[in-house]
Amino acid sequence: MTDTVKLEKAIADSGLKKARIAAELKVTYQTLKRKINNEVPFNAGEISKMCDLLRISKLSEKEAIFFACNVDK
Repeated sequence: MTDTVKLEKAIADSGLKKARIAAELKVTYQTLKRKINNEVPFNAGEISKMCDLLRISKLSEKEAIFFACNVDK
């Protein structure tokens, strides 16, 4: 599951707007919000693109954000 808090921080730190991220992922803004909030899962391609956009290169950081075990849904 996605760690929403860590992902929101990474987005804020990147300076990118969610609308821009959604456009880059080719999803609607609402779909992106649903993915961030664990209502719909990110697919592998979206995770890869998100990491590129947010400049996340460390595997440990990717895993902590996109493959978290103990998060509230």
